[in-house]
Amino acid sequence: MRKILIVGAGQAGLQLALSLRAEGYEVTLMSARTPEEIRAGWPTSTQAMFDLALSTERAYGLNHWEEQAPPIHGLRPQLSVEKGQLALAFNGLLDRPAQSTDQRIKMARWLQDAEERGVEVIYNPATTQDLDAITQLGRYDLTVVAAGKGDLVAMFDRDPERSPYTEPQRGLAVAYVHGLEPDPEWPEPHVGFHALPGLGELFVIPGLTHAGACDILFWETVPGGPLDRWAGHTGRMAPGQHLEITLDLIREHLPWVAARAGKVELTDAKSTLHGRYTPTVRKPVAHLPGGGKVLGLADVVIANDPITGQGSNTAAKAAHHYLQAILARGEQPFDEKWMTETFEAFWTAHGMAVTGWTNAMLQPLPPHVQELLGAATANEQIARRFAYGFVDPNDLLNWFVDPEKATAYLAEVSGS
Repeated sequence: MRKILIVGAGQAGLQLALSLRAEGYEVTLMSARTPEEIRAGWPTSTQAMFDLALSTERAYGLNHWEEQAPPIHGLRPQLSVEKGQLALAFNGLLDRPAQSTDQRIKMARWLQDAEERGVEVIYNPATTQDLDAITQLGRYDLTVVAAGKGDLVAMFDRDPERSPYTEPQRGLAVAYVHGLEPDPEWPEPHVGFHALPGLGELFVIPGLTHAGACDILFWETVPGGPLDRWAGHTGRMAPGQHLEITLDLIREHLPWVAARAGKVELTDAKSTLHGRYTPTVRKPVAHLPGGGKVLGLADVVIANDPITGQGSNTAAKAAHHYLQAILARGEQPFDEKWMTETFEAFWTAHGMAVTGWTNAMLQPLPPHVQELLGAATANEQIARRFAYGFVDPNDLLNWFVDPEKATAYLAEVSGS
């Protein structure tokens, strides 16, 4: 059976490794950290995952937290046009629940699964020089790079036609907490999306962490704006200080959330994350000095801002897409043409829609989107379809992102 090397042990790398192994491939996985180091580390994301992405995990028995993670029943977008004043809100129900499992739990367990299921796991942070030497040995039929952070990403050239931004569009600040009271407007677990136009957004995401069910308070702040209070902290801010800033901004701008946050505390001593990065799409194939070629996966080649909560979803879908492409290739060579075609097929099927939608949401909402969101407050059908866009962003192309299609859809819904 053919041999595959996967570099990077995140959502996409581990999922691809485990699913390929289940299909009988010989798989080697390189991870920069051990399960123990991951479990004892800091959070890496917010990872709210929707049903289409979760189904790719279920197919290979990777959904270990199905009964433990709080079921996310939908999304509640809320818009404030003046400080502390709510202008718009609606509940968008999901047909099947989403969930968010702390990647410190998830990736540590999946690494253990990999070892138990016959994946050769090498705990070593790979460098470009390492990959160059490995590919020259010719041991592997295909090398996939799924390490979305670090020096390896620099091997892949930026695609300027698909990357409209050259600098970060949001500052990112995450805190895992206990003690947040349920939203009285919708007590069931759901993602709260609080938009402050021109300033940023707060997401409140039910999740599962080491200590059980929790909530994730996730600020996205416009760089240089009044909410961007994590700016200038190049190192990791003390968790207590991080939480205090988080709550100060909530008290100042979102009093209805502050009313629920009187007993909030961090879930553990390492429960915060802050930083920023530039949304970037990269070319899918990297050329190594010795002539080897490697294929980029997930965040390596499509790194969107998390404002639409699609990072882990896109990674899971990419892992599944690459899996199917590898299986379909049979014994034919994994040459550069195949690598490029595999990525382009994924771009057409998933990447283009989610990237276009995400980039659009980083800008002021155009009039047709404001009209759609306003209509959703009085129409459950529109609210549900908006929520479904997080499951499959391709559907948004049919009614949400284009002004003419939005007008036609509103006329259709009004007529029905």
